[in-house]
Amino acid sequence: MHIGKALAATKKDESQMIVIMGCNLYLMSIVLNGDPSIEHKGKLTCLDKQVKISQLYHCEGLLLFILKDDSRCVVWNPYLGQPRWIEPRYSHRPNVWHRFSYALGYEDKKNKSCRRHKFLRFTDSHYNAPEKQFFWYEIYDFDSDLWTTLDVTPHWRITVCNRGISLKGNTYWCAAERNVDLEEVLADRLICFDFTKERLAVLLHHDEYNPYELNIWITTKIETEEVSWSKFVRVAKPGFDSYVPFISGSFFIEEEKKVAIGFDDENRQRVIVIGEAGYLRGLDLVGHFGDQRCKPDLCSYVPSLVEIKQPEGGEREQESE
Repeated sequence: MHIGKALAATKKDESQMIVIMGCNLYLMSIVLNGDPSIEHKGKLTCLDKQVKISQLYHCEGLLLFILKDDSRCVVWNPYLGQPRWIEPRYSHRPNVWHRFSYALGYEDKKNKSCRRHKFLRFTDSHYNAPEKQFFWYEIYDFDSDLWTTLDVTPHWRITVCNRGISLKGNTYWCAAERNVDLEEVLADRLICFDFTKERLAVLLHHDEYNPYELNIWITTKIETEEVSWSKFVRVAKPGFDSYVPFISGSFFIEEEKKVAIGFDDENRQRVIVIGEAGYLRGLDLVGHFGDQRCKPDLCSYVPSLVEIKQPEGGEREQESE
């Protein structure tokens, strides 16, 4: 399918989202006016042959794929149909679970068309004994087509399953204190990687925890070294036997409707919409989505006209559907 045609048909109160299901990629839309509904727009592919995708990251209209059967990574603008392959210096061993984490970002410049995109790749082995800990940070520059090892000594640990969130070219993760017992770890800090300075910074310390309610906070101000928050929505259990849904993996919010959208942790083919005053809707995804052992994920999608710079000499252009 051509993503431009699908986006041109967007209706009022409709949001577009990219969904990874069964190691494949799909464009879907969700309508939040009145009774919510979800529509399958089509399957997406950026290559001559369909690849299996194990992880998905996004940065303002650009998508980063970690492939299941290939050590390479792909950065893609689905609206312009531009893929770029990236070969890592050290393989993550296809078909084997690995401990690498990733992030896509850029140096913040006034001219969006001249953004300098970068790709962060790191591994962090979490052991209580300092002599057993191992971490490695490296960054790929799209302009120079070169990898650089970063001189980073992290004081906080970022879990492997934490995908991070991209905002204004930087990426943020929940993190925990490093040298504490693994059973006592609480991810109560927010870590920022600044793609301009190529450094990490700690943003927030928050200890409050309540297992019987779900709170979603959004930022009213966010900078590299300063952040402020406002409570967006609260869903509380009226009793011990009542059910508060748990959102699995990534989610996104619709500010005007005051709802959050994400996958149901107990049903991998159901998207849930939660809001205030006990508002809850479950939307089942109808169809066959391949290997259900692949964990589903989603992100909101807004098309971008930012071009992905290709290496000198160029790569063989890939046909994009």
